[in-house]
Amino acid sequence: MTGAFLAGLVAGYGVAVPVGAIAILILGLSARTSFRVGAAAALGVAAADGLYAAVAALGGAAVAGLIAPVAGPLRLAAAAVLLALAGHGAWRALRPRAATGTTGARRGLDTPPRAFAGVLALTLLNPATVVYFAALVLGRGDAADPDPRAAALFVLGAFVASASWQLLIAGGGTLVGRVLAGPRGRLVTALLSSAIIAALAVAMLLPD
Repeated sequence: MTGAFLAGLVAGYGVAVPVGAIAILILGLSARTSFRVGAAAALGVAAADGLYAAVAALGGAAVAGLIAPVAGPLRLAAAAVLLALAGHGAWRALRPRAATGTTGARRGLDTPPRAFAGVLALTLLNPATVVYFAALVLGRGDAADPDPRAAALFVLGAFVASASWQLLIAGGGTLVGRVLAGPRGRLVTALLSSAIIAALAVAMLLPD
């Protein structure tokens, strides 16, 4: 059973470590707001990865086959959402300070519940994750007759790996935010984050 947990751990790090738009989004959120917001976003990613790992562990090849036809539209939707977030982040950074206020309600992903729900939904728009996990499950030979305990340990390992890595990114964003604590530093951080997210979103639209 330990082997299933370790397999999930390795699989989770395999899907989490490559830096993409979501990682940059978490980094920027932590730098602009607080570690609590970044951590909530990080756990949203981990929850999505854990869910996809569970679906793959229980469904295997059948799930991968169902996901394949809608992979293209989901990728377009994810790119559109990322571009919207990048534009919104840049607009908020550039608008006059007097218009932002300090007492108004925060919007977007700037609260822990919104960060968790928003990033969870955005991560679920990436069907490649479930295909990735399904391929690993099939490679281990567990898909034909999945053991519920082994599947649960595989999912737990994937969740722990994803959560630990994404929380590390959130912590790094918090450190960046403290170093660049002034208005100019936060402006640069927000604009750079938005630019990178937009570039990665455009890259998602390019043919493989």
